[in-house]
Amino acid sequence: MSSFDLANRLKVIKCKAAVAWEPNKPLVLEEIEVAPPQASEVRIKIVATSVCHSDLYHLLESMHKDGFPTVLGHEAAGIVESVGPGVTEFQPGDKVIPLFLSQCRECHLCKNPKTNQCATAWAFTFGK
Repeated sequence: MSSFDLANRLKVIKCKAAVAWEPNKPLVLEEIEVAPPQASEVRIKIVATSVCHSDLYHLLESMHKDGFPTVLGHEAAGIVESVGPGVTEFQPGDKVIPLFLSQCRECHLCKNPKTNQCATAWAFTFGK
């Protein structure tokens, strides 16, 4: 890793985001700070995003205060801006598409080329 990459990885960056502060309230466009990536994390510069049904459900129908504030728009495309310690699969400049759930790459769904779901991540995230 070059010294520029290391210096960039250690910086807090600022960007604009549509923030949902609480359920069933309008999004607020504001400048936020994004912490440097920690171990096994990737920080992505989002270049295109959308709000999908999952986002809208979380914002308008779930009515749980858990998970707020949040930045919606996980269906996106971006460029890896920096990586945390231990990340070897991605490097700054890589073009990526973030997923709602991570992938273990070992379960039957992750090995299936026709889906991007993960049985392990789904069970861990939603307790099923």
